[in-house]
Amino acid sequence: MSITTNIKGIRDIMRKDTGVDGDAQRISQMVWMLFMKIFADKEEEWEITIDNYESPIPENLKWQSWAADDEGLTGEQLMDFINNELFPALKDLDITISPQAKIIRSVFEDTYNYMKNGTLFRQVINEINKIDFNNTKDRHLFNDLYETILKELQSAGSSGEYYTPRAVTQFMVDMINPQLGEKVLDPACGTGGFLTCTIDHVRELVNTPEERKVFQASITGIEKKPLPHLLCTTNLMLHGFDVPAVRRDNLLSKPYSDWGSTDKVDIILTNPPFGGIEEDGTETNFPQKFRTKETADLFLALIIRLLKDGGRCAVVLPDGTLFGEGVKTRIKEELMERCNLHTIVRLPNGVFNPYTGIKTNVLFFEKGTGTKDVWYFEHPYPDGVKSYNKGKPINIKEFDLEKAWWNNREDEQYSKNAWKVSAQEIKDRGYNLDIKNPHQEVDDLETPEVILAKYRAASDKVSTIQDEIIKVLTDALK
Repeated sequence: MSITTNIKGIRDIMRKDTGVDGDAQRISQMVWMLFMKIFADKEEEWEITIDNYESPIPENLKWQSWAADDEGLTGEQLMDFINNELFPALKDLDITISPQAKIIRSVFEDTYNYMKNGTLFRQVINEINKIDFNNTKDRHLFNDLYETILKELQSAGSSGEYYTPRAVTQFMVDMINPQLGEKVLDPACGTGGFLTCTIDHVRELVNTPEERKVFQASITGIEKKPLPHLLCTTNLMLHGFDVPAVRRDNLLSKPYSDWGSTDKVDIILTNPPFGGIEEDGTETNFPQKFRTKETADLFLALIIRLLKDGGRCAVVLPDGTLFGEGVKTRIKEELMERCNLHTIVRLPNGVFNPYTGIKTNVLFFEKGTGTKDVWYFEHPYPDGVKSYNKGKPINIKEFDLEKAWWNNREDEQYSKNAWKVSAQEIKDRGYNLDIKNPHQEVDDLETPEVILAKYRAASDKVSTIQDEIIKVLTDALK
């Protein structure tokens, strides 16, 4: 039986349970159970590879003790164990025992058991037991399937914000090119797309046990919401990280001035939530000139602060950040004065469908020297494509065009898509970075002036017709 069939079977069973309400709850339920199985399989590996390894989980709470036997606990007895023994113990686990204990507690602190039917619960367990996460083939197949599970969040209400298209994350990582030993941070990591792409990118450089320790200590994520934190932790464990450095936190809640040199990192790769509004008072952690409740703006100000001199960043931001005024202007001024904003890749409509149709951009910059020029690159749709959708998302191969241009920016073959603007011109525009492609002819019918003229002409025509109708009716009544 394939892993795809296992997961489909789990979904079908959970849909029968009255306690699981909607996609987000179903995914959360499935992932905490998968986490327990993954952890159990990892412990079998650690008992061999780690000297004197001791499990932080009490013997009776281990997956092997209550779940591994297909004929084991079921029905009301199983649900009583889950709700009254397993969850209370894991939520209150002593985090001083080991790093693994800290991970387990952080995962379960805000995780809940939604299932109510113990018989259905046992059926789900038995499906999960068919997957061996110590089997390389099973693990690789599940990694691919896990991407599909994450994509499902796009249709799970507000949870859709957790997923950035894989092609976009891959392109950003490829261009930033993280190296072994560089500290990499995603301050709003969601389900871990940027972190796992970075892991795959850097893993090829790891050859010794010492390098593996450096590797595992250099990639960090922060996520404030419980479901994506659970998903991210599980995702990193599937990618071979024994102790994923994914912290439940909101970096915006720490005073801006408290971030010191020891907190700074070499690389930031992120897609901060745009359109999000922070809780009252969060903005007071920032200097007066940066104060706003808009999440993406605060993160951009924080990113500038957290980068080391020479540090590199790739960040996804909406068009609104580019042309926005007020606080947005002051943050962009800070960005261009303290960093070299060398590249803005303008993505077309639909990249984040079905979550949002907002147009987005990828900003690449390096801290330490001010901006002199900004290169823009307008990402085109593939031939025959007018927009992206869930069935036909953006593909990594499309970014071959940007990759070929990256080190050959003056080459005329890319002139249709690329253009350069001086920092002085942007400053004169009030730091409005929303600069359209000068090489693309705009259909006159699409300009605001023509649209307004057409509207007025149509209104005049409607008025004329109305006058004629009134005249006819008046004449008929005489």
